[in-house]
Order: sequence, then structure tokens, then C-alpha cells
Amino acid sequence: MLQTENIYIFLIILPVVSFLYSSVGHGGASGYLALMALFSFAPESMKPTALLLNLFVAGISFYYYYKEGFFNKKLFISFAIASIPLAFIGGMIEVDASIYKKILAVLLIFAILKMLNVFGKESTTIKELKLWQGLVVGGIIGFFSGLIGIGGGIILTPVILLLHWGKMKEAAAVSALFIWVNSASGLIGQFNIGVTLEKASFLLVAIALIGGILGGYYGSKKINNQNLQYILAFVLMIACVKLFFT
Repeated sequence: MLQTENIYIFLIILPVVSFLYSSVGHGGASGYLALMALFSFAPESMKPTALLLNLFVAGISFYYYYKEGFFNKKLFISFAIASIPLAFIGGMIEVDASIYKKILAVLLIFAILKMLNVFGKESTTIKELKLWQGLVVGGIIGFFSGLIGIGGGIILTPVILLLHWGKMKEAAAVSALFIWVNSASGLIGQFNIGVTLEKASFLLVAIALIGGILGGYYGSKKINNQNLQYILAFVLMIACVKLFFT
């Protein structure tokens, strides 16, 4: 993994990505996967590595948002009941590399739109989430989370905001823990079929945590660095195009 060409550039960008994702309550898997695709990482190492990074960065992000009092337990449970087992099932499924890249490219579009604040406006009127809605939405997102190697927050947050099930910071807190449980479940699914983690993955965790800790702390308060988010959106667009056409 660390023998990848231009690895030092990757290691410099990695904490920036984790900072930006953590600041909005996300683990950053879609960003990590996009970076790994840009730097031509082996497809078989991308999924478990992204899930591992998610565990640490999303966990840190959740801690800060929870500490600030933004966590809605009922909202989280409604999504998590179905997402956890389906993330495990998705994690056990191995997808052909070319199909994997196309699905990831589609999911990256959600990340790009989030970074461009297309889903950035919160409603003053909050609607109650029905249990069946949480089960359906959580289950679908959970399955694709395990299948592709993301936590699902990049999809869940826009859904919560678009359907007025919660406010911005509340959506971030719920998404952070949602990402954590799905990443853990998906990673266990990977281990169940014999996938192993490279030792270098834990070095990436240490580097990503630097950005994750800073992003979680400032994001749970007042930070809104729009210029950096635009830059990340641009990087994700490049990765998206590469995934579609390679």
C-alpha cells in the first residue's frame, strides 16, 4: 500500500479530507475511497481500509457532537435497527472491480453535493420519523455501506435534511454514530470472508485521526470553511470521473 506512487502526497491530503468530513459528522470513507482511486490503490485493499478509517474518524466526530448535546437517540435507533445487519451482509459480498468503481462513483455524487451545500439548508419545521421509514432508509443505506465500504452518513445526512427529520447538527450527530456501527458491521462482514487488513492501514488511521479530531471539535461548534469544502468537492469530482471511465 505505502509503495503506491506519490504516496507522500496522499498522506498530506488524507488528514485534510478527514478534517472536512469529521467537521460535518462524517467518517470520510467516500473521500478516502476517492483518494485511493486517484492514487491507484489495489481495489481489494480499498474497502476494508476505508471502513477502518471510518471507525476512528466517525467515532471522534460523534464524541464531539454528542458532547455538545446534538444526538437524537430515537432517530438513530430507527435507522440502525435494519442498517447494522444489512451492512454485515453487504460486507460479505465481493463485487467485481469494474462494477465496484461505478457504484462508488455514483455514491460520490452524494458526497460532492453535500460538500457544495446542496443539502445545506435545514428546515424550521421538523417532521416525526415513522419506524417503517427508518427501517427502509436505514436498511438500504446500510447494505450499500457494507457493499462499497462507506458508513452511509454521506447519504443519510441529506435524506434527514431533505425530509425534515432533523436539523443540521442533529443530522451530523446521528450520521456519525450511524457511520460507526455500519463500518464496524461491514468490517466484521469482511473479516468473515477472510479479508485481512494491511499493517500500513493503521498508519493511515493515525494520520487521519489528526484531521478527524480537529474537524470534530471545530465542526461541532461553529466552523464552516466553505472554500476547503469546494476544493474537496473538486477532488471528488476528479475521482468520480476517473472511476466512471477506467
